[in-house]
Amino acid sequence: MVKIIRTPSRYVQGKDALLEIKEHTSNLGDSLFIITSKTALEVSIEKIEKSYENSGVKIIFEIFNGQSSDQEINRIREIVKSSQSKVIVGVGGGKVLDTARAVAHFEKKPIVIVPTIAATDAPCTAISVIYSDSGVFDRFQVYPSHPDVVIVDSKILTNAPVRFFVAGMGDALATYFEGRACLRSKALNIVGGEITNVGFAIAETCYKLLLEYGYQAKLAVEKGAITEAVENTLEANIYLSGVGAENAGVAGAHSIYNGFTKVEECEEFMHGELVAFGTIVQLVLENSPLYEIEEVIGFSVSVGLPVTLSQINVSNNEQVLEAAKAACKEGELIHNLLGDVTVEDIYDAILAADALEEHYLALENK
Repeated sequence: MVKIIRTPSRYVQGKDALLEIKEHTSNLGDSLFIITSKTALEVSIEKIEKSYENSGVKIIFEIFNGQSSDQEINRIREIVKSSQSKVIVGVGGGKVLDTARAVAHFEKKPIVIVPTIAATDAPCTAISVIYSDSGVFDRFQVYPSHPDVVIVDSKILTNAPVRFFVAGMGDALATYFEGRACLRSKALNIVGGEITNVGFAIAETCYKLLLEYGYQAKLAVEKGAITEAVENTLEANIYLSGVGAENAGVAGAHSIYNGFTKVEECEEFMHGELVAFGTIVQLVLENSPLYEIEEVIGFSVSVGLPVTLSQINVSNNEQVLEAAKAACKEGELIHNLLGDVTVEDIYDAILAADALEEHYLALENK
C-alpha cells in the first residue's frame, strides 16, 4: 500500500481576503454559480461584487434550502445545468459548503469554497457529509480531489457569533487524537492510502496551536479583535483540521458525534460541540493517561465546549445506549481504533467520560 496526501490547490486567509476572490479564481472560468444562505449572502455579497466589478464575469446566486441532502443537491444541479455556469462557489457554513462540493463534483465543475463561519473543517476537505432531509446523518460522500480554491476572510469569520468559532475548535480538537489512533491501528486515511509523516504532523500541529492560542483567541473574538492568536486558531480550525483529518485519518470522536445525532435532545448542538465530547470518550476507550484526558477536558472547559452528558441534554442511559449503538454500526470510523470496539465498550466509555468530566468540574468549582 502506498502513502498518499492531498490538499486544496490554493488556500487564502486574512482580513478582507474575499475582496481578492477574482484574483484567485480568474483561471477557473468567467461565470460563477454561487450557492449560499441568506445570512452568508448578507455578509459576503458586497465584497464579492466589489471584487468582480467591471470584470464582465457573470454571477448567479442561489439560496440554499438548509440541508445537505440528496434532494437539495439534485435540485441545485438542475439549476446549474440550465445556467451553464463554469465555476461553482460555496459561501456559508458547513452544510452549504458540503452541498456546493457535491454539486461541483457531479457537474464536473471547479469548486471555490468561502466559509462564513469557522465552526468546522469542512472548507478544506474533499468530503461532504450527507444528511436526510430531516437532518439525520446519512453518509460521507468522498471526492477524488480537494477544492480548487479556499478563501478564508478572517473579518467575516470573527464577526460571526463566538459559538461558531468555539465549535470549530471542538471539531479541530479531535484531529490529532483520531490521526494518532489511525496511525496506531495502521488504518488507511480518508484518501485511501497509508498515513504520511506530513499528514500526521499537520494533525499534531493542529492540536498544539489550539492549546497555545485557542483560549486567548476566543477572548479576542469576543471583543471583536483579530489578533495573531485568532489567525492561528482559524488556521487550525479550518486548514490544519481539515487537511489533517483527511490525511491522518478519522476514528472514534466523529463516530460518537454521529451517534448523538440520533438522539433528538442533542439536535440543538453543533457538530464541533459533540465532536469535542466524542474526543474525550475516545480517549477513555483507548485508556489514555489521565493527564492527557484532563488536558483535553481543561481546554474544552476554558473555551466553553460541552464536557458532560447533561451539557448536551442527555439525561438517561437509554439515550446513551441509542448513541452507542449508532456509533458502533458497521462502517463507522470508530472501528479504526485498536481492538474490537463493541456497543457495550462505547456505552461504558461514554458514562466513564461523563464521570471524569463531572469530577473535573466539581474540582474547578471548589
